[in-house]
Amino acid sequence: MADDSEDQRFLGGPRALGALIPRLTRPAFKRRSPAGATLMTEWPSIVGPALAAVTEPQRFSAGTLTIACAGPVAMELAHLGPQLMDRINGQLGQAMVQRLRFVQRAPTARPAARPAPRPTAPPKLPERIDAALAEIPDEALRAALAKLGRGVYRGGG
Repeated sequence: MADDSEDQRFLGGPRALGALIPRLTRPAFKRRSPAGATLMTEWPSIVGPALAAVTEPQRFSAGTLTIACAGPVAMELAHLGPQLMDRINGQLGQAMVQRLRFVQRAPTARPAARPAPRPTAPPKLPERIDAALAEIPDEALRAALAKLGRGVYRGGG
């Protein structure tokens, strides 16, 4: 009996999740095509890191891909247009991009890399360690032990 009530709750029985997806995604895909979404999210892997650093896909509509470019890159890309379209369409699996349109704008800022930490002065060794190091005659050994000591005392010891 419990199975009958659950089947009625699903209006015709349980369905595979894949059968529900088109009805849920159709409204979103009317506004933005899956190809456009793929271009926007996977741009660096499609065009490579060098081009992705100076370009950004802006819009994909009616077979035209609008790409924002930094500086004089637009002229270079215009010459590479056929190869670029082949690469993009190859990634999409079909000839979706028929034209490229370039606009000269700086791509939106990507998260900046963290600046390298500023070097700090090596920590001062305790006097007893300095005195013990001064008694070591071998210069290379003394320098290695001093470096080891600074590493140990840098950690708060």
